[in-house]
Amino acid sequence: MHELAVTESILKTSLEYAEKEQAKKVTDVFLVIGKLSSYVDDSIQFYWDYVSKDTICSKSLLHFDRIPAKMLCLDCQMEYDLGDDLAPCPRCGSARLKILTGDEFRIDSIQIEK
Repeated sequence: MHELAVTESILKTSLEYAEKEQAKKVTDVFLVIGKLSSYVDDSIQFYWDYVSKDTICSKSLLHFDRIPAKMLCLDCQMEYDLGDDLAPCPRCGSARLKILTGDEFRIDSIQIEK
């Protein structure tokens, strides 16, 4: 259900941008979502279709760019791509890890018609 709140935030940002740019319509919204985020593309799309209805964002397309998870071991300094499961460092077995990429969630760009 947390996708509803984040989708409402995406809509608010999109509408503010459209108003500032005096747009007639928002056509596309490009999102960057890290693999480690818990957001589900289909849920965001479902809520988007609902919350954007009767706005200038109605029928605009959402584009999802999923960023893979990259980790840094804080003990041996190895950087590695995380697989499907959270696991310790493949070199030294340490669980002292830092997320380098994969926890992103942002609007990358918004396309409009004037």
